[in-house]
Amino acid sequence: QKNSCILPEDLKNFYLMTDGFQMTWSVKTDDTPMPLGSMVINSVSKLCRLGGSSMYTLPNAPTLADLEDDTDEEGNGDKPERPHFDSRSLIFELDPCNGNGKVCLVYKHAKPVVSPDTEIWFLDRALYWHFLTKTFTAYYRLLITHLGLPQWQYAFTSYGVSPQAKQWFNMYKPITINTALLSEEADSFVNKLDPNKVFKSKNKTPVIKKKTPSQPAGSQKSHTSMTSSKTSSLAGNSSRK
Repeated sequence: QKNSCILPEDLKNFYLMTDGFQMTWSVKTDDTPMPLGSMVINSVSKLCRLGGSSMYTLPNAPTLADLEDDTDEEGNGDKPERPHFDSRSLIFELDPCNGNGKVCLVYKHAKPVVSPDTEIWFLDRALYWHFLTKTFTAYYRLLITHLGLPQWQYAFTSYGVSPQAKQWFNMYKPITINTALLSEEADSFVNKLDPNKVFKSKNKTPVIKKKTPSQPAGSQKSHTSMTSSKTSSLAGNSSRK
């Protein structure tokens, strides 16, 4: 009501569920925990508007609106129109980014009536705008998938993350840093499975039963001679009888 604008539906549902969000995680170096990841969504009370007041208390102090320069719009091509610090846009801070910039909820068309269409933009420390997503839900997914790593928003800028932050990305989210390699070789991060090799049918050799060792020929001859002698003696006995 104070700013005469309506929250987007997905962000409103988020605030109805929880008044802001903050999650931090650390890594252990030499058995000492070191804070690393930080995921923040400001509460409603901290959803402050940018550019609405002067940076100092002096009467003629400069404001962010004094930085507006329409010549910056030239040559943008297909890029979305950047927000304005003056009355043409309404800008609210979603995440202070630990001093590395600001993630902002932007109403780009505030005159004559504030448009309900919003976008999520990143304002770096040099006060340059970088487009992130069209909806809060898409930004929230980006926040979670990037694990809140330091300076992860700079991955969506033309100059990228710092070398120190890149080391953390290589350790915890290497696919983000290697996007160029991923676009060139689509299968570089895909596990290649050849079903013909995995499920290859092996030709089982038939098991040959071992035969009992045959008796030597001499013993067979003696056995046959014994049986023949027995049969001849039996025949003689029968003839005698």
